[in-house]
This record gives sequence, structure tokens and C-alpha cells, in this order.
Amino acid sequence: MNTPPGDLVAQSSALDVIGGPVTDQSLRRYLHGLPGVDAVGLQQRAADLGSRSIKTTSKAWALDTIIKLIDLTTLEGADTPGKVRSLVAKAITPDAGDASTPRVAAVCVYGDMVPTAVEALGAAHTRPGAHTTSGEAAGINVAAVATAFPSGRASLAVKLADTTDAVRAGADEIDMVIDRGAFLAGRYGQVFDEIVAVKDACRRPDGTSAHLKVILETGELNTYDNVKRASWLAILAGGDFIKTSTGKVAPAATLPVTLLMLEVVRDWHLQTGVRIGVKPAGGIRSSKDAIKYLVTVAETVGEEWLQPHLFRFGASSLLNDVLLQRQKLSTGHYSGADYVTID
Repeated sequence: MNTPPGDLVAQSSALDVIGGPVTDQSLRRYLHGLPGVDAVGLQQRAADLGSRSIKTTSKAWALDTIIKLIDLTTLEGADTPGKVRSLVAKAITPDAGDASTPRVAAVCVYGDMVPTAVEALGAAHTRPGAHTTSGEAAGINVAAVATAFPSGRASLAVKLADTTDAVRAGADEIDMVIDRGAFLAGRYGQVFDEIVAVKDACRRPDGTSAHLKVILETGELNTYDNVKRASWLAILAGGDFIKTSTGKVAPAATLPVTLLMLEVVRDWHLQTGVRIGVKPAGGIRSSKDAIKYLVTVAETVGEEWLQPHLFRFGASSLLNDVLLQRQKLSTGHYSGADYVTID
């Protein structure tokens, strides 16, 4: 293994968990030694959680919480500086008619658009190292997709240059994609090394680092067992977040897959005491669906995970529906039928 020396924490954690040196063979032995996923049981747990909801009196809290957890995203080949500035304006002021509306967690763009996003955010951009007492960023972050997003098919040198450019431009977070071909071919060591190297490339000259979200592209992993193995692999390599999807492949985020990833995060926390974030991305468009995810998070890892540094929604259209439901609630036109409700 050619693990960069800068990330000894990931290397040490992996060594402790695996019980020996990190090699292709030891990773394969560990990942294939994990208990298999009961697909029927997982889907039933997800269905049960999806049928629950919050008390009627907490729906305003839920809508505001969803907004605070959104990575407002534009990832199109036709993105322009003007479109990114409009996205940033929406992130800063989601509802111009209601000053009490919270801001989103981050804006997510291609790496070449990072300077535009940083400039447009101005004083609303997270100051490096500035955090609230609960640990989340004190401002709106800029997240950049990198590592030959969305395919992940490029040389490691290109992936590292992609990451380094975005971090230098001011990105607070890097959303990388794993090489699914390497993973499905069983080249776990290669995937591990690339995640560690990308995390090392997230370091800034002042010693701080952009947070690393590792996109598994679960829609291409074929089985729940593979999703579980990829989740463990990403965490062992030092990912700060595990993320379901690029949003470019169907299926994208699903409740059963997100539940499985949350269970991995829960088990990692129980084993090491370290909290890892989870980001479902792609296909979550309604407040009703987002609330199902809130309930699943609270029931699986605890309400403490419902903070921007531990859970995000990757979305481009979800915010519009949340704002609509929020307006209905404030004007008394809210209908409980808009949600799955158990009071």
C-alpha cells in the first residue's frame, strides 16, 4: 500500500479495526467477513421507519431542520457563473418574504465554479475554523465535487489535481467519487489508497482540511452487501462523510440504502467513538420524503446526528417544496395529508 504519510489517523484507525497492516488481502478478508445484509429485513425496517412521523406540533421544526441540512446543488454541464450566483442567493435567502427562514448548510458546485460561489457568498461564507458550539460550520459552506465526478474514471494524479484546485479556490468540502469498477473488481486496496490520498489533498497550508465526503454511487454497487462493504471501506480510509450518490445514476438515494449506511455509521461510532456523517443525494424532492429520512436518522443513530456536520441532503429541488410547505403551515393552509403522520 502507498498510503501518504499525511494521513496517519486513517491508517491507524484502519489498522486497529482490521487488526493488522492494511493490504488488499486484509481489506478483502475484513470486508467479506462482515455479516451479510438481510435484504428483506432491511427493507422492512425502512418501510416501518418511513411510515412514522413527528408530532404535528413539531412539523415547523422539521421543515426548518431540513433546510439547515441541505446542500443546495447545481451540477450541470451548462452551469454558468450567473446560475451559481442565483443558487448562492437562494442559499443565503431561501424565502425573501420570511426573514426567519434558516439558511442551507452548503452550496455544491463543480470545482471551476468554487471561486464564483465563494465570491457570491461573501460574508455569508464559512470562515475557516469558525464553528458554533455544536460543531457545525458558522456560515454556508462551499462543497465541490471532484475526482473526475461523476464517473471517477481518471488517473490518481488527475483526481488529486482536481481536489487540490478546488481546495485552493476556497472549497470547504470535497465530494469525491470512488472508482466503482475497482471496487466491484475487488481491488479494495486501490480504492482505499485513493480515498486516503484525496483526503491528504484536502489539507490546506495552514494545517486545516476541507471535509471529505465519499460518494459510493450505490445505484451501481448492485447489492446491499456491496453497499455495506463500500461504506466500511470509505470510513476505514478516513472519509468524514459517506454519500449515497452523484445524482447522475438511477437509483440514487433510497431509504433502505441510507438506513444501511446509517447502521454502519452507528456501528463505527460504537466501536471507535468517532462520528461519521451521512449524505443521501439525488431523488429526494418532497418534504414528505425528507421527513422520513429525519425519522430514520433519529431512530438509527440518534437526534444528535441531525446537524449539518453529521447529516446532509444533496438536493436541487427539495428546498422549493419545503418552502411551500413552510408557507402553508404559517398561513394555516397546511394539510396533514401532505405528510405521513402519527401523532
